[in-house]
Amino acid sequence: MRYLAWRNRVLGSTGFRRFAARNPLLRSVARRRASAVFDLVAGFVYSQVLFAIVESGLLARLVQGPACLADAMMVTKLREDAALRLLRAAAAIEIVEEGESGWWVLGRQGAALQGNEGAVAMIRHHRLLYADLADPLALLRDKSRSETRLAQFWKYAASESESEEFRAAASEYSQLMSQSQAAVAEEVLSAFSFSRAGSLLDVGGGNGAFLRNVAAAHPHLRLGLFDLRNVIALAKDAFSGPAKPRFHEGSFFSDSIPSGYDLVSLVRVLHDHDDAPARRLLENIHRSMEPGSRLILAEPMAGTSGAQGMGDAYFGMYLWAMGSGRPRSVDENCAMLKHAGFASAREIATGQPVVTSLVVATA
Repeated sequence: MRYLAWRNRVLGSTGFRRFAARNPLLRSVARRRASAVFDLVAGFVYSQVLFAIVESGLLARLVQGPACLADAMMVTKLREDAALRLLRAAAAIEIVEEGESGWWVLGRQGAALQGNEGAVAMIRHHRLLYADLADPLALLRDKSRSETRLAQFWKYAASESESEEFRAAASEYSQLMSQSQAAVAEEVLSAFSFSRAGSLLDVGGGNGAFLRNVAAAHPHLRLGLFDLRNVIALAKDAFSGPAKPRFHEGSFFSDSIPSGYDLVSLVRVLHDHDDAPARRLLENIHRSMEPGSRLILAEPMAGTSGAQGMGDAYFGMYLWAMGSGRPRSVDENCAMLKHAGFASAREIATGQPVVTSLVVATA
């Protein structure tokens, strides 16, 4: 603590900042620090520029090839000065890049979004989060958080209602999960060996995006999907051919989890729930499993080296706005699994922990 207090006094000193700016050895460090602080201040603006590029259709247009300013105006339906302002803002954060003779192309960050439907889907979905975070202190002070846009969206998505409004939300939820889970599935398939398993049940598996990726890599597996009735209806439409899983309708809180699978997966499900319901969910799953069978827990986790911002900052605030859940560390998840009755739990390293971390527990 004394070191941290001394460090903060030094870094906050005007004299030290001036000294660092003049010192050839420290100048580059001082500039990086100043730039990092500014990025924290301007981060919301950056995200809104990205949202505008995606939502306007300009990203999709630039994926097709270079565009001139007139093209950008036509796609975005903006005046010349506004379209140019948006392009220059996007160029400053490397989403686009100005080429020769006034033509615009994708920048390094924009190029990384090509074909990444999951990232684009999340950018669009974030319109809800951005609105809820407009007054973050008010959001944090409201303990109920039941009226946020994210809370309403997830309430609709998880409902068993037959109304068109609820069906639309369930459909959007299912598509969001489908498009964003490809990267998660890739990380799990790279880190965990399914070769010794004979069957897999995905609990809360949405429209089956994770299962379809696993089935493509391991066609020998017998598959099962467990989710709410409305979600299962969407999942049945998403599967084709002989690789269809067995569909199980129900709530993973109030209904028994189907048995007879030697692998069970929870993909980005547990962190959506507060501690008490999360414990009930794990206990319910454990009751359905035979000794020696395994549970795969895949989701971003707090305190993960190289992904701290994704865990506690991004998912911490996202789940708060959603009204339920919190990011947990690997140790916290392992402790909850053992409390639920699992004999052991261990982390398996993934290549991209910013996408997902992985814990495997044995019943």
